[in-house]
Amino acid sequence: MIRNNLFFYDQQAAGWWQEDAVIAPLNRLNPIRFQYFDRSIPDWRGLRVLDVGCGGGFTCEFLAGRGAEVWGTDQSSACIEAARAHAQQSQLNVHYRAGMAESLPWEDSYFDVVVCVDVLEHVKDPSRAIAEIARVLKPGGMFCFDTINRTARSRLIMIWLLENLLRQIPQGIHDWRKFITPQELTHWSYQAGLGNLQISGFNLFGSTVTEHIAAYRHYQRTGNFQARFDQDTRVMYIGTAIKAGA
Repeated sequence: MIRNNLFFYDQQAAGWWQEDAVIAPLNRLNPIRFQYFDRSIPDWRGLRVLDVGCGGGFTCEFLAGRGAEVWGTDQSSACIEAARAHAQQSQLNVHYRAGMAESLPWEDSYFDVVVCVDVLEHVKDPSRAIAEIARVLKPGGMFCFDTINRTARSRLIMIWLLENLLRQIPQGIHDWRKFITPQELTHWSYQAGLGNLQISGFNLFGSTVTEHIAAYRHYQRTGNFQARFDQDTRVMYIGTAIKAGA
């Protein structure tokens, strides 16, 4: 089986915004994750924001609806085309450009904020991607991220349970070896000139078997996630960092 199967996103592009699309649950995560990011950025209006790994545009349109000036980039040209078409249909002014996270096609110090969610665990070189994110941020600009930790629990939950057993995530979409520990992300961030890191557990599944079952039943019943931000980073984690030099 191919792991970290990025062709999946090309295959999903044409139906990205359909309510019953396989990818649709990712859109329902935005209101949750931005509860966390809003602690650091309570007002997004007028901010110049880049979404790295934007896919078909879920997070870009979410931010545009909050008044940000938004750019999006993704390695999938099919996703970029789908994102452009949907933004035009929604009458939202989002600037899209195909590109790689490791070589962002913008000049230095261009953005107030860079958002990178559900992406770092997929890129070829996450340390280079973080260096590029830091490069295009203005001094004092903020990096907002979430990703998946490389632990025994994340392999159990994300691969064995959600992919292989319950088939809630397409098989092959993740490669456990590419998951990123908070220590690795912190090291790469400091290397890139990002500091003031704040990291919390992005807990969608609970911390015990009983909570895992309850979270899954709630999702099956409602289609929505129950999440909390805590100290349990063993599966997913979320955070912010600030570029030095302000």
